[in-house]
Amino acid sequence: MTVLHVIRRAFRIGASEYRTIYTWKTWLSAWFVRVLAQVSFFALLGKLLGSPEQTRFLLIGNAVMLAAIGGMFAINMVSSERSIGTFALLAASPTHPAIVLAARGAYLIADGTVSATGALVVACRLFGIPLGWGQLLPVVVLIALVAWSAYGFGTLAGGLLLGFRSVETIATNVGLVTLMTLCGANVPLDAYPAPLRWVSEILPVTHGLAGVRLVFDGQFAAAAIQGAQEALVGAGWLVVCLLTFTRFVRRGRRLGTLDFAT
Repeated sequence: MTVLHVIRRAFRIGASEYRTIYTWKTWLSAWFVRVLAQVSFFALLGKLLGSPEQTRFLLIGNAVMLAAIGGMFAINMVSSERSIGTFALLAASPTHPAIVLAARGAYLIADGTVSATGALVVACRLFGIPLGWGQLLPVVVLIALVAWSAYGFGTLAGGLLLGFRSVETIATNVGLVTLMTLCGANVPLDAYPAPLRWVSEILPVTHGLAGVRLVFDGQFAAAAIQGAQEALVGAGWLVVCLLTFTRFVRRGRRLGTLDFAT
C-alpha cells in the first residue's frame, strides 16, 4: 500500500467522522453562528473604543485566529487514538503513525479555512470594512497557510500529550490562548519585549496574520513574503512532529507502553 493511498484513506475516514458531527445545516446554524459571534464580540470592543483602526485590527486578528482554532483541535484527535486503543495498531503498521494521524485530521485545515474566511467576509460587511474581490484570493491562501501551520503545531502537541490523561481540552485552550496572545491577534507585536517577539516568529499564525493585514493595506508583495514565512513555520512544525512521533513510537515499542491502558 503506497503512502499516498494511506493518506487518501485516512483523510476519507476523518472526513466521514466529521460528517457525523455536522451537516451543512447544523454547521451554518450552530458552528458558524458561534464563530461569527466571537469575531463580532472583539470587533465591538473596537467600536466601544471609538476607533475604526482598533475595530479593523481586532476583527481581522480574531477572524484569522479561527483557522488556528480548527488546526489546534488536532490535539484531541491525536489523543483519541490512544484512548480508544488504536494507536498501538498504527504503530505496528508499515506506515508511520504521524503520516496517518496528520492525514486523518486534515479536514480540520479545510474547516478552519472556511470558518475563518466566512467569518471575515461577513464581519467585514457588518462593520463596514472594505474587502475587495481582488483581495479575497490572497486572503484565503494566507488563512489556509495559518490553518495548515496550526494543524502541524496541534498534531505535535497531541503527540507530546499521549502519555497523559484528561488534559487534551486544557492543552488545547492553553495553546489557543498562547497563540492569540503572542501572534498579534489582539495586541500588536511591537508592544511586546524582544524575547516574546522572537518566540512569536516561530509560532503559527504570526506571519499569516501579518500577511492578511498587509493584503487589507494593499501591500501584496509584502504579504507574499509573510505567507512564505508562514509556510516555512508550518513545515518546521510538521518535521518536528514527525521526529517526535518516531521517538515516541520507538520508546513505546521498547517499553510496551503504546496501548490504551498505560
